[in-house]
Amino acid sequence: MDGQVYSALNEPGVGWFTMIIIGLLAGWIAERVTESDHGLIANLIFGLIGAFVGKYLAEMAAIPVFGFFRTLIAAAVGAIIVLFIWRKVRGR
Repeated sequence: MDGQVYSALNEPGVGWFTMIIIGLLAGWIAERVTESDHGLIANLIFGLIGAFVGKYLAEMAAIPVFGFFRTLIAAAVGAIIVLFIWRKVRGR
């Protein structure tokens, strides 16, 4: 890859706006899976943090993460992990 960001649906990278959309979707998916109840901003925060966690875990497992759907899957998995840890720390 040459390090450039391409369009979100069919090429390797995603842009900032697309990453916000992915973060919102990943946070919402994680909210539903973990049966949590928090708002839109928390979904975005957990989704964006989850994107970094999911990408890191995918890199450790040698799984390539690029494009909209692979990034969404990695972000959702990462957000679920982050929410699980958050709920354990908070004691819920």
